[in-house]
Amino acid sequence: MKVLGISAYYHDSAAAVIMDGKVLYAAQEERFTRIKNDASFPEQAIKFCLLESGFDIAEIEVIAFYDKPFLKFERLLETYYAFAPKGFKSFVKAMPVWLKEKLFIKQFIRKRLKQLYDNSDISKIEIVFPEHHLSHIASAFYTSAFSKSAFLTVDGVGEWTTTSYGMACGEKGIEIMGELQFPDSIGLLYSSFTYFLGFEVNKGEYKMMGLAPYSHIGSSRVQQFIDLIKEKLVDIREDGSIKLNSAFFEFPVGLRMVDPKKWESLFEIKKRENDDSLEQVHADLALAAQKVLEEILIRMIKHVKHQTNAEFLCLAGGVALNCVANSAIFDQNIFRDIHIQPAAGDAGGAIGSALIANYLKTGQRFKGLEQPFDNYLGPEYSNQEIERMLRKHQCEYEYFESSEDLYQTTARYISNKKVVGWFSGRTEFGPRALGNRSILADAGDPEMQSKLNLKIKFRESFRPFAPAVCEEDYSSYFEPGKQSYYMLFTNQLKQSLRNELPDDFETLSIEEKRNFVKSSLPAVTHTDFSARVQVVKKTINPRFWNLIQAYKKLTGRAVIINTSFNVKDEPIVNTPENAYLCFMNSGMDILVIENYLIKK
Repeated sequence: MKVLGISAYYHDSAAAVIMDGKVLYAAQEERFTRIKNDASFPEQAIKFCLLESGFDIAEIEVIAFYDKPFLKFERLLETYYAFAPKGFKSFVKAMPVWLKEKLFIKQFIRKRLKQLYDNSDISKIEIVFPEHHLSHIASAFYTSAFSKSAFLTVDGVGEWTTTSYGMACGEKGIEIMGELQFPDSIGLLYSSFTYFLGFEVNKGEYKMMGLAPYSHIGSSRVQQFIDLIKEKLVDIREDGSIKLNSAFFEFPVGLRMVDPKKWESLFEIKKRENDDSLEQVHADLALAAQKVLEEILIRMIKHVKHQTNAEFLCLAGGVALNCVANSAIFDQNIFRDIHIQPAAGDAGGAIGSALIANYLKTGQRFKGLEQPFDNYLGPEYSNQEIERMLRKHQCEYEYFESSEDLYQTTARYISNKKVVGWFSGRTEFGPRALGNRSILADAGDPEMQSKLNLKIKFRESFRPFAPAVCEEDYSSYFEPGKQSYYMLFTNQLKQSLRNELPDDFETLSIEEKRNFVKSSLPAVTHTDFSARVQVVKKTINPRFWNLIQAYKKLTGRAVIINTSFNVKDEPIVNTPENAYLCFMNSGMDILVIENYLIKK
């Protein structure tokens, strides 16, 4: 069965094509439009997926949209009614969009695809609407190695559901055993702190997660904040279910997450604006929010284990992109293993909706994947296309007939403190660059974090960078933990590689903590000696694996920085043209596009 999956209209719209349960192609609309987190109908992503798969639109048997618009609309109406007259401005702003487009999505999909494909007859294509959290569940379970597992999905909100858990079985299907419903949302609780700390909601949550380690759990102010959150904002039950105190939140009907004045009074700090400096108190509040999130999730998974007695767990939803919380869950040793699909947020709903439609319609059994899920699902480019771009920009370049020579040359540049844009193969699906659209640099250079943040990425100086290490070398650098091919867990640096922190380290400013050389891999070591590690497996990404091995032979060190190939507020590069323009407009030194090497 050929299925087209679509997610759209909230954030991170995407499309995916699957055949007989196998994901063939998937891409986010932002990569084509160059609009970060683009929420629009994914026309270009759809066109890419169908073109590359070789399918005519008329060959698609089912189109799956990742949620139920009528249920979502019902939630909006009931919420506005319950809080009236509050929320009138939000109501007036939202209704025209719903009445024009979102509410009649089935008709809109047919009309738009007919326009895109020259009036092709698509009347026979069935359009289905799995529930939002069912799409999340399917995106995780049907991309896992498990034939049977428990699941937990946690995000802001779908239609009504904000959290769900249950059992997924390759023979029996998916059984939802419990749910939390709007407005009681763990994701929206976390996003409220994102907003209060001056970061953009649905975009800046990972910044808050990166800020939190600049504080420490022994701080009396952190504990005070945790106590206030649990006393005033959220009631946490034994099973992990929560009840938010509606007096402190405006997101149900407002145009902002919270009333800043109430939060300023509660925490006795002023709401931070985006361009305000970051102070220690902001890191303290970020850590308090992170620890409350972890406590809730750990209680939840203990409840899930008790209810299901499952060996394995699948996590999905936007909260499953919080790699620090994921590691806190894994460290509980409640489940034998945990799987998270790399596009765990709404973009992954395109894959999930298509997969659940396939398994429900065909009755096909799922036995678990034999190899790790391949998320290199986007566009790739031929030498002819690359050379066309190089001629257009009159670039001088070097072409390597031997890939081995390319690896050695690139490794030499990295070892000489050069910053390399690395463009190879198919684009990754999801928010992480995993060695195909990456910026690479030397993890042993104490100045590299600052250089990358300020001169290459043009972003906040406190932001940490992720290391990439070959699977065979992981244990030489990091403590035992969950080894993730998708940068979805954090790991602790080995004790032998750490430098001793000064006695007054916790009293230092955020910038002073960042500048202190904490290990022999200073550019990827966070203040708590953690790192969001990408473990590189040769069978998954042989080119990236070979490059790191060449660097290891040259330097004796098998860890390099891998950060996404983009600058602040732009999506990850998609085409050779995107890569060249990003390279020229930033402080990168070298650009490698397949076997073409360009110097500045």
